[in-house]
Amino acid sequence: MAWNTAETRRRLRAAATAEFAAHGPHGTTMDRIARRAGINKERLYSYFGGKDALFATVLGEELAAVAATVPLASLGEQDIGEFAGAVFDHHAANPTLVRLLHWEGLAYSGPVPDESARTGFYLAKVEAFEAARRRGALAGSPDAAHLVFLVLSLAAWWFAVPQVARMLTGADADDPGELAHRRAAVVEAARRLAGPHE
Repeated sequence: MAWNTAETRRRLRAAATAEFAAHGPHGTTMDRIARRAGINKERLYSYFGGKDALFATVLGEELAAVAATVPLASLGEQDIGEFAGAVFDHHAANPTLVRLLHWEGLAYSGPVPDESARTGFYLAKVEAFEAARRRGALAGSPDAAHLVFLVLSLAAWWFAVPQVARMLTGADADDPGELAHRRAAVVEAARRLAGPHE
């Protein structure tokens, strides 16, 4: 029977994503990823190289997924609040990205894997925000780079520290009404933060 390379890669990436999300890059082992996927460890190394390269692959795929789900072609067609709400929706449906980013922040004190390529991903968002600011669709302050960070934080932080959200609101994120309330707060806060100031 022929070896299905695409399926093997998919299984290894899925296992790596689950392991990295649960244990971070330093707490995850290539042995455990291979066992979880049910695939020989040597094949894991031959397909993805070392652990840092595999972590970069996994995180890159998660970032590509949010970019595809929440495209930011123009803030003229989509207002800043709805952009923040769409980012919130992505994290609600896919909490892995927030976990991976947290682990990455804990694991690397200097440059992170694939940093230069990922910087381009974020700078594209900064340029879209800056273009909207030049058109008068967004406030002139804070500057575009800081505004991108703040809006992404508004949307993601609910999923980064769910225990704090529960303590503050007294509600669990599993409650659909509470999830809708949190999303509405993100949308309104982003609009107030970024909207043109009179």
